[in-house]
Amino acid sequence: MIRLLLIILLALLIGTGLSLGLQYDLGYIRVSLGHYLIETNFWVGLALLVVTVMLILAAIGLIRRFRRGTGLVAGWIARGNERRARRRTTQGLLALAEGNWPRARKLLTSSASNADTPLINYLAAAQASFESGDHDSVDDLLRKAFESTPGSDLAVGITQAQLQLAGNRLEQALATLIRLRKQSPHHPFVLKLLKNTYLRLEDWRELSKLLPELRKRNVLPEEEFHDLQRLVWHNLLESAAEDCRRQRKEDATASLEPLTRLWDELPGYLRRDEHTIRDYARLLADLGDEAQTETLLRKVLRNHWSDELINLYGRIEGQRPDEQLLLAEQWLKDRPNNPELLLALGRLSLRNQLWGKAREYFETSLRLRRSRETLAELSRLNAHMGEEELSIKLMMQGLANDNGLPELPMPKA
Repeated sequence: MIRLLLIILLALLIGTGLSLGLQYDLGYIRVSLGHYLIETNFWVGLALLVVTVMLILAAIGLIRRFRRGTGLVAGWIARGNERRARRRTTQGLLALAEGNWPRARKLLTSSASNADTPLINYLAAAQASFESGDHDSVDDLLRKAFESTPGSDLAVGITQAQLQLAGNRLEQALATLIRLRKQSPHHPFVLKLLKNTYLRLEDWRELSKLLPELRKRNVLPEEEFHDLQRLVWHNLLESAAEDCRRQRKEDATASLEPLTRLWDELPGYLRRDEHTIRDYARLLADLGDEAQTETLLRKVLRNHWSDELINLYGRIEGQRPDEQLLLAEQWLKDRPNNPELLLALGRLSLRNQLWGKAREYFETSLRLRRSRETLAELSRLNAHMGEEELSIKLMMQGLANDNGLPELPMPKA
């Protein structure tokens, strides 16, 4: 109420002031514009000025309201585009999951510009293009993915490497992964993809250099890592042995240095691994260095028993076959019922020309375990000892057992 009274009082004062002012002649206003001359009473000029200012202010207000209204319309249109982009992106991802590659690519690329995450649209579209066989557009879509989102070079690079691997473009995949590893040296998935690439390229040397990092970053389960490590060094040993063979063709006196040097490079774990020791010993023996092979196997078997290694031990000839036989017979005291050791003793007995002892060892081994290998050794020995009939009988028994022949009536001799 008080506020209203104040407004009325102020209006009365202003009206009184104006009425008193109008009684006085304050002169006139004269404005000259080129050849035009405008003259008017001061109060009229003042009124015109006030009206002009009010019109300008009103016009400015209208323009602002119009612009604000245009922004609202633009925002409404943009929100509509985003909703459509989300819907089409969802449909595109569903088409990708269903294997409808052309539809997936069309939906994903058309909605990428208005999508919340254009990177996902372009990467998924690249996958769809690859699956549909349109390899030319894959790189273009990956480039758009990279340009759409700052800091996406790792994600785009990994996708590119995966598609290159899937397309058997191994050299390109390797180049991509080497570049990614420079950016992220310890990224587990990059390391895993690099491992797969080296494995498919059979680049065993580079893969051996990668093994420590794979283990440090726990990229593979423990058992899978050990299997991979064995595979890598097995192939490196085979490659070194092949180098030795080539050198031997050129120079019969060439050393086995490529193979023995590689053995020294092996991690300590593998130098105690039964499978790796067997591979190395077999290669040494194949290259003619049975003496060194015997020394290695003797050291290993003293501390770590292996049926595979004792089988190999019985096949090689050391510098002193008699000492080799005596050592194996000492091992028999601790393993009297080991068929592999008995087979090896039979062979070592043959090297020492102890024919009867060899046959006893073979027969004992055969009673403990029916082995084709033992049966063949015993049959061969009997044949050379003049017992052809027994040798043929053993061979026939072995053939019948190995082929699972049924019990059938046979004619009498």
